[in-house]
Amino acid sequence: MSPDDPLLKILVCPLDKGALVLIEDEMALYNPRLRRRYPIVDDIPQLLPSSGEPVSDEEHARYGDRVGLS
Repeated sequence: MSPDDPLLKILVCPLDKGALVLIEDEMALYNPRLRRRYPIVDDIPQLLPSSGEPVSDEEHARYGDRVGLS
């Protein structure tokens, strides 16, 4: 999956239905509002609520620096 993939425009978090951010080097989609990361396995986003994992404050800050989250 790449940042210009049109699928990214329609994928949403299964919990809050908000937009997700691609973390390309980790092959994951990230919800900065809930601070949950969803893995991408074999180019297939794993978007079941149980697939999401919480991230630490440090990871959240690192993701924000990389993708321009405020």
